[in-house]
Amino acid sequence: MIDIEKYNFAGKKAIIRVDFNVPLDKQTLSVTDDTRIRGALSTIQKVLADGGSAILMSHLGRPNGQHSDRYSLRHVLSALEAHLKQHVIFAPDCVGSQAQQMAQALQPKQVLLLENLRFHEEEEGKPYSLADDATDEQRKQAKAALKERQKQFTANLAALADCYVNDAFGTAHRAHASTALIANHFKNNSMFGFLINSELKAMDRVLNAAQKPFVAIMGGAKVSDKIMLIENLLNRVDTLIIGGGMTYTFIKAQGGQIGRSLCEDDKLELAREILRKAQDKGVRLLLPVDAVNADAFEANANTQPSAINQTPDGWMGLDIGTKTIELFSEAIAQAKTVLWNGPMGVFEMEQFARGTSAIAQAVARATANGAFSLVGGGDSVAAVNRNGLASSISYVSTGGGAMLEYMEGKQLPGISAIREQ
Repeated sequence: MIDIEKYNFAGKKAIIRVDFNVPLDKQTLSVTDDTRIRGALSTIQKVLADGGSAILMSHLGRPNGQHSDRYSLRHVLSALEAHLKQHVIFAPDCVGSQAQQMAQALQPKQVLLLENLRFHEEEEGKPYSLADDATDEQRKQAKAALKERQKQFTANLAALADCYVNDAFGTAHRAHASTALIANHFKNNSMFGFLINSELKAMDRVLNAAQKPFVAIMGGAKVSDKIMLIENLLNRVDTLIIGGGMTYTFIKAQGGQIGRSLCEDDKLELAREILRKAQDKGVRLLLPVDAVNADAFEANANTQPSAINQTPDGWMGLDIGTKTIELFSEAIAQAKTVLWNGPMGVFEMEQFARGTSAIAQAVARATANGAFSLVGGGDSVAAVNRNGLASSISYVSTGGGAMLEYMEGKQLPGISAIREQ
């Protein structure tokens, strides 16, 4: 496998899969968080410093195979140019004669940004244009035809450049044209960018070389979303902390009263099985002991505290309570390795954000005391950023779904496509 550090891009055109799927202001369509743009800079700058030219491709939003100005990557141009401190050429499409001509005319140290890949259904390989009432035979034929078009779409992208760099970890778990298929056109000329390399290094350290005690913190709404990760972690961690909405499936499975709290009734036996496995493997599994309850799922709802297994009828738990914050923080303080994925409550509502912010602070304190910490997942990362703690965490992952699947032990198409060459 090629190491980007050792690769010389002089005189070459590198097509780089970046992740510029950034949030935009609803009114002005300007970039409101440029974290992902900043994450790609080191790879782009390496290409330019060597004397190569960079062709950037990305998706933005979910346009479902249709051209839409709202999802045009031209909206990220000014933010990208500000960081690169140079002009960036913009191609109004990612394939076609104009994109091809612009790529051919690209000079060393120049940057070309292609229009949104997902304006073409060939990128994802999903037949969005298929009618909802299509017959099974029509669907079969449409998928076969799309597969052939996807091959040509991938070839057209590959024809723009001499080498391929994948630096979009957030989409590495998708077998899309620009993340997995295109690598086959660049045998011995494809590699990971600096961002993906750092992501893999951080995750491999946690999975395969974690210093003990190893504490994993799992939050979020559903047990079913995290079951494979929990199963994998039970073979590795010393302490597993569970918070967020999934808490109440475990509490009800143990006979507790949960009021109107979120619960997956069809996963009660699964919750009991996880508890048994943790006990059998000698893993300390911590559940919340108290909660902040609300009478409605609203930002200004009435609130009251209770023991986690004594939620009043008609109320729902939306955040962990003070005693739980103390319990979880004490466990985190003892860790030498910390993995955190998922919020402790409804973090997007200020009234129910205290628990998640407290965990972010506890992870930062453990890191300051020598622990290696890895944080991933939208709300977890948001909590770290909102509390100004990004620089106090060992590694903040850019890939929510991709990180989950990698930590579950799955093979990610965008990673395997290059590793297996």
